[in-house]
Amino acid sequence: MSWTPWEQAWEDALYGERGFYRSTHGPAAHFATSAQGIPGGGAVLARAVVALARVHRARHILDFACGRGELLTQLSALAPDLTLTGVDVVDRPADLPQDAAWVAGPGGAQVPPGLHGLSDVLVLAHEWLDVVPCPVLRHDGRRLRVVEIDQHGVERLGAPASAADQRWCEDNWPGWDREDSRIEVGRTRDAAYAELRGSVDSGVVVTIDYGHLRDARPDGGTLMGYRDGQACAPRPDGSTDVTAHVAMDTLGAPRLVRQRDLFTELGIRPEAADDALARTDPPAYLRSLALRSAYTALTASGGLGDFWWSVDPVSRRQDAATAASW
Repeated sequence: MSWTPWEQAWEDALYGERGFYRSTHGPAAHFATSAQGIPGGGAVLARAVVALARVHRARHILDFACGRGELLTQLSALAPDLTLTGVDVVDRPADLPQDAAWVAGPGGAQVPPGLHGLSDVLVLAHEWLDVVPCPVLRHDGRRLRVVEIDQHGVERLGAPASAADQRWCEDNWPGWDREDSRIEVGRTRDAAYAELRGSVDSGVVVTIDYGHLRDARPDGGTLMGYRDGQACAPRPDGSTDVTAHVAMDTLGAPRLVRQRDLFTELGIRPEAADDALARTDPPAYLRSLALRSAYTALTASGGLGDFWWSVDPVSRRQDAATAASW
């Protein structure tokens, strides 16, 4: 029987040669997100992203860990003046809009080396950090230990936590020392976020994920799986998405806002469908209904409306000029 720390098993299961995110049909075959799988949802999300890009005067949107480019298709139709780039672990999708560039990357926490010096850009990482593998720890009553898993999905406690993971827990996870506390250590997500932010010279970095803050860390962890449209046990065998909520407040972004609140700020609420359209233009009426219904789904409390958006403006040119003036 072979035992592997969850972090390593998770990495192989999602991004290895036969990993979940390299499968032919991609994640859209298994679950819906704000970007795909909800009729009209992609159009509503695209409205929000474009509105935020306008606020920050971004001329380029880079969609990081973008699946098969579903959101890029919506962005291309909505804002043809913007430069678009998608990044994911697969080759360029055949149906991607011709005006969108594509970068194939290694996946997980790694940022492709060619992405650097980006300017006037909105970098969007939608449901990326929750699938950046991280150490999973449990307290055995005396100390934190690494949770290991075998090929059948059975867990056991392994080696003591590393010094770096121990420090992260002490600094960021109240109650880490309670017996049987289970922690998904955000250190790897913090580092991945910092690397992505480091690729930007000017613009704004936006991450969107289910997450938690210091005063509401989950007692038993949030590690779970999705397969064939259903939540399931997290199995690191390549057939199942494996995900865990993100400690959003440890990333270092200056602003965290719920999706429903940001959509209100951006003023993107669709108008109610005009009943007259049902007679004069039924397809337009149905599109209007779908858009309004999608907005409701994407802003619902207890659901997608609970997503956290981290909004992090970057201006290295301004920082450099300030440093030079000193």
